[in-house]
Amino acid sequence: MSQRVGGVRIENLKKQYGQGANAFLALKNVNMQVAPGEVVGLIGPSGSGKSTLLKCLGAIIDPTEGVMKLGDQLIYDNGWKVRDLRALRRDKIGFVFQSPYLIPFLDVVDNVALLPMLAGVSNGQARQKAMHLLEALDVAHRAQAMPSQLSGGEQQRVAIARGLVNQPPIILADEPTAPLDSERALAVIRILNDMAREYETAIIVVTHDEKIIPTFRRIYHIRDGITYEEAGQGRPIN
Repeated sequence: MSQRVGGVRIENLKKQYGQGANAFLALKNVNMQVAPGEVVGLIGPSGSGKSTLLKCLGAIIDPTEGVMKLGDQLIYDNGWKVRDLRALRRDKIGFVFQSPYLIPFLDVVDNVALLPMLAGVSNGQARQKAMHLLEALDVAHRAQAMPSQLSGGEQQRVAIARGLVNQPPIILADEPTAPLDSERALAVIRILNDMAREYETAIIVVTHDEKIIPTFRRIYHIRDGITYEEAGQGRPIN
């Protein structure tokens, strides 16, 4: 596999809500860099700006100022540099949420294959890509099952496969282990690390989960809309 360039870079990102006397800076000065193949933690109290940052990175809301680069593509520089934000979200950004949000009337393989199908990949090729990921995540034997037939851990692995299927340069994982016990939580983090290395994806994990925080090699804290980087423990995941 050729080396992916860039990962994620954010410089001096700001987000202001409201104007004049009612103005509120949710993000004051956010700087972050995540290399291809790296998983970093993003930690902060409620109201610190985590959700706003994810929404900006996910091209869901507009930043006010700053620079964002995904892979080798400049996507924001004091204004969007991408015309089709929906295509950007589909092709460049993978999302993994606290709840898997699988489509209940589609089986597992079609839940994963849907995104490449929407991007114009043939049904057969999309399902082949989906099966490759399901095999890597040890849920291929559940490919024909419906989401309601899966355990919580299986559903989360399918959600990770869906986030990876278009091989985006970035995955945003929002509290992906919150509903899981310690064993399953560490299994999800192990999977994210394995997939980051295999697909050269930069992964940002927003979490309050003390079970997984010691596994990160680097951590960004966000307080009052400002980021602070620190070295993590990088504890091996057994």
